Amino acid sequence: MSTELTIKQAQADVDHWIQTIGVRYFNELTNLGILMEEVGELSRLMVRKYGEQSFKETDKGKELSDEMADVLWVLICLANQTGVDLTEALQKNFEKKNIRDANRHKENEKLK
Repeated sequence: MSTELTIKQAQADVDHWIQTIGVRYFNELTNLGILMEEVGELSRLMVRKYGEQSFKETDKGKELSDEMADVLWVLICLANQTGVDLTEALQKNFEKKNIRDANRHKENEKLK
């Protein structure tokens, strides 16, 4: 049974989990630190899988999808804590990029 999960629903689901299982949100600065840790774990796996570093025993069994989900989870926590509607924020970000970058990448010689 697969259902689509919207960003809005993900924010609600994370909040529900925090309120019922997680007890409470860590404070914003703690979650920022956790986000940096999770990005570091994702980075470590990426440089081993796509970069030139070799895997270590401690890297075995780790999945990119799980590391990306950890990053997203903590980002959603921070959005919930700070009152950011990520759906609205992403829509505004697309609008900004569509105006600012309308021709920027098409004219970039490095991308041709």
